[in-house]
Amino acid sequence: MEKVELLLPAGNLEKLEYAVRYGADAVYLGVVDFSLRAMRKGELITFENLKTAIDLAHSLGAKAYMTLNIFAFNKDIKHLEECLEIIKDANPDAILFSDFGIMNLLKKYMPDTPLHVSTQTNILNYETVKFWQDMGATRVVLARELSIPEIAEIKNKVPDMEVECFIHGAQCVSYSGRCLLSDYFTQGERISNQGNCCQPCRWSYKLVEETRPNEYYEINEDAHGTHILSPKDLCLVHHLKEMIDAGVDSFKVEGRTKSLYYVSGVAKTYRQAIDELYENPNADMSKYFEELKKVGNRGYTTGFAIPHINPRPLGEGVVVDERSEDYNSGRGYKGAGEYSYNLSKGLAGADFLFEFHGKEKINGNELYLVKIKNKILPNDEIEIISPKEQFKTKILGIYDENGYELEVGNTNAEVYLKFDKEVNDYKYAMARTIGIKEYV
Repeated sequence: MEKVELLLPAGNLEKLEYAVRYGADAVYLGVVDFSLRAMRKGELITFENLKTAIDLAHSLGAKAYMTLNIFAFNKDIKHLEECLEIIKDANPDAILFSDFGIMNLLKKYMPDTPLHVSTQTNILNYETVKFWQDMGATRVVLARELSIPEIAEIKNKVPDMEVECFIHGAQCVSYSGRCLLSDYFTQGERISNQGNCCQPCRWSYKLVEETRPNEYYEINEDAHGTHILSPKDLCLVHHLKEMIDAGVDSFKVEGRTKSLYYVSGVAKTYRQAIDELYENPNADMSKYFEELKKVGNRGYTTGFAIPHINPRPLGEGVVVDERSEDYNSGRGYKGAGEYSYNLSKGLAGADFLFEFHGKEKINGNELYLVKIKNKILPNDEIEIISPKEQFKTKILGIYDENGYELEVGNTNAEVYLKFDKEVNDYKYAMARTIGIKEYV
């Protein structure tokens, strides 16, 4: 049996490389004009370096899927026609789309390239999957609103169609991401499906009674206000075996705008979890859930995936599901416990401290050059993670480029460090704090 694919986001070239080195089988990437995420940091992927990005993925043994999943206006179609030769030359392993016009162009000019249908098309049933199969698509990305039994039924009805499902990351309060609030609140300047969502679902709202326009009321008594539209992040690490059994071909992680640390940490955790499940189908996933709490999140939920009567948030490494009597035909449901009422920004349980940039010998000492993300001090105990290693160590010394010892390593500084343990796999390593902070 072929192992399920682990699919990670590639927001820029650096994240692409780290995602693959930390365990991704494939990455999805987009250029700004045609993608649902407008990138702002790092070496962005553009039409000028698209081939370089895809070649990089291929050189590392991974597949690269290009996203062209906006709903296109006339100007977008014209622009795409001008860029099709560039895309064809870049040779992506597949193209993800949601617009019929874009599909027509791809079938006309790139007939041999596999077509993946975006979750933006709200695929909820097997007849829709059959439709897309008849249209020439080779894979569908199912809507997040489906439960695992419903996914299994779709795969059973259309077994020769590849099925991709989200297993981790931010969720949209709108139906499968098709949100109009961003467009409305910004007077058309930040359209969610044009890659520039302002995330109004993460804002704090208060109640105004129309005859009292200057009087604002808390919707509930909470010092943080009320994030009534802000869903918790999806985390299905406890249910990977069920999804494999359901016939899912690709596990997708959300997060092209997330940090390098997020992409690396999530890729490593799910890689290890998937590999262990294939060796031991009854493996306990709790340790991997604890690892995922160390990266940015708004609290975790199983979303619609698990049919139950009273959905509860995930916590303390335990999943509590009060399932319906007829689980196999049950619908997923989102209740009050699925929303984050006091966190609008994803917060990591462990702070990202620094990334490694090299190793040098200074004044007879073997020191590691790092770029600091959060302040560090001598004698701090930290955790190192890399594609091949994960262990705890202590910072024995912080030095400048001349080998002089420093009392502190400040954010954004490049300094040299000495540890009480050697970091063998340092080239793509990073460090974080030990333990998991809980946010209330």
